[in-house]
Amino acid sequence: MERIWSPWRSKYIKTLNNKEHKNECFVCNAINSKNKDKEFLIVTRRKKCIVIMNKYPYNSGHTLVCPLKHISKFEEFETDELLSIMTTSQEIIVVMKELFNPHGFNFGLNVGQSAGAGLPGHLHFHIVPRWNGDANFTATIAETKFFPDALEDTRKKISNMLNN
Repeated sequence: MERIWSPWRSKYIKTLNNKEHKNECFVCNAINSKNKDKEFLIVTRRKKCIVIMNKYPYNSGHTLVCPLKHISKFEEFETDELLSIMTTSQEIIVVMKELFNPHGFNFGLNVGQSAGAGLPGHLHFHIVPRWNGDANFTATIAETKFFPDALEDTRKKISNMLNN
């Protein structure tokens, strides 16, 4: 079996067993960061939500649209929060279409750990651009994924389109 180094995955795996980070909310840390948008991979801030790059992406451009309020139950969303999240998500998808020309998107959220939520305490919506054939043999057989752009470069492109 051939192995290709993917340091972002090992960093993620280490955080799963790190008791120091178990109760930490990376979304709240990003929301509360002042003048550190680049460091926290923040794409844009809105009145009711924030958009950040996923540090451990499934594909290039994988972003998270997160409410500012730390909630774990879908029914706790206020109508204006949902509207803000949905309109922001729509805006992100429009920008990604223009920048990256994907063939489709995965869009949604995982509610609860048993549903696959990596951060079950702070709901967040995933937007994952998809291209025909993006799950090629390396992802299927070698459990390895290639990304054509650096995470910070992708953040900068999307952020520039949204904030200019």
